[in-house]
Amino acid sequence: MSNSGGGMGSRMQALCEERQREVCAQLSALDGTAFRFDAWQRPGGGGGVSAVLADGPLFEKAGVNVSTVWGELDEAALRRLGGSERSFFATGLSMVLHPRNPFVPTMHANFRYLRRGEDAWFGGGSDLTPMYPQRDDVIAFHAAWKAVCDRHDPGYYPRFKRWCDEYFYLPHRGETRGVGGIFFDDLRGDEEALFAFVADCCAHVLMPYLPLVERHRNDAYGERERRFQLFRRGRYVEFNLVYDRGTAFGLATGGRTESILMSLPPLAAWEYGYTPEPGTAEAQAMTYFAPQDWLGLEATPHAR
Repeated sequence: MSNSGGGMGSRMQALCEERQREVCAQLSALDGTAFRFDAWQRPGGGGGVSAVLADGPLFEKAGVNVSTVWGELDEAALRRLGGSERSFFATGLSMVLHPRNPFVPTMHANFRYLRRGEDAWFGGGSDLTPMYPQRDDVIAFHAAWKAVCDRHDPGYYPRFKRWCDEYFYLPHRGETRGVGGIFFDDLRGDEEALFAFVADCCAHVLMPYLPLVERHRNDAYGERERRFQLFRRGRYVEFNLVYDRGTAFGLATGGRTESILMSLPPLAAWEYGYTPEPGTAEAQAMTYFAPQDWLGLEATPHAR
């Protein structure tokens, strides 16, 4: 298939496809359940492969998707995405892991390359959404991503950490979706240097997360913890359907709906007026869902 992504687009596509296979193999071995792989084609140009693990003992749902799409934006898409350039190319890897145990955090990651006309940029990141956050876990997750960022630019982590806090924020709830991580978009400049950074992120995408899975996968839980997990998953759904740029772009460009909405958990709940009882683990958990300086770097400039 031909596309307008150029050499960098082809390299990014190959990277995403390779990492999808590797990540699925790792997660399948961890869970003991096989992924289902669905190849799909997009009318107008491109397609992808969606890989979903469902109803496993560890992951209630895990999705690892690759898509490479191109074509011309219609009037409705232009209104939704802005700008006047109609031709586009986009390739990326995205994953969302929804564990069964409420004490194992949910994890999301996405890395992508986009081009509209002559303008091209990278985007991506990874963030953690624990239902019952543990400070040591949060610090370890952030420290691991800081190490990846620091290999390429010491200014990346403070900049992308703040960007993540701002992006994964639900203004109608006055809280963050989780405890953050890194997020970046519209990264332009030296494509070779930026590709090296994104490739490093892709290579280490599970590294900050798997130790947390092993630490908590056998934690005991009951109906109370399950109820709180479903409540917090509701927040996850609200963000993805109302604010997520990837969801908006995928729908606007005619992507495969099942793949776009792969990020949603299999079960979530909305209970009217739910408020955790003071002094409970659930009330303590809610104190984590606000931007915080997990690594003691608050004096570091955050300018984008």
